[in-house]
Amino acid sequence: MRGKNSFEINFFEGIHKRCPQYTEVVEILGGLYTRQGRVDEGLKMDRKLVRLVPHNPTAHYNLACSLALKRRRRDAIESLNRAIELGYDDVDWLLNDPDLDSIRNSAGFKKLVAGLKQIT
Repeated sequence: MRGKNSFEINFFEGIHKRCPQYTEVVEILGGLYTRQGRVDEGLKMDRKLVRLVPHNPTAHYNLACSLALKRRRRDAIESLNRAIELGYDDVDWLLNDPDLDSIRNSAGFKKLVAGLKQIT
């Protein structure tokens, strides 16, 4: 595995093997995998993070992004809704995050954004 972020991925994979419950490492690996185009592995880390910290809005947001990248639109909207319920409120990023491009024009996404705009 050579390429962008390969050193960081190898480093954090080593930590993850020794400390699989280390939430910061799980989150970092999810992001690194996704940025390298390894979306399935990123999704796996995001799901694990949600299991480890189920009340963390960022974990649910990241899961929504991975699900959107996999074109699992309904699941992505549900996860995004959960992130908002838990306190995620960055409307500007939500509207511009390229990971969410596959759901941006959906009625469910528009409804979530409208609701979030009302409470922020």
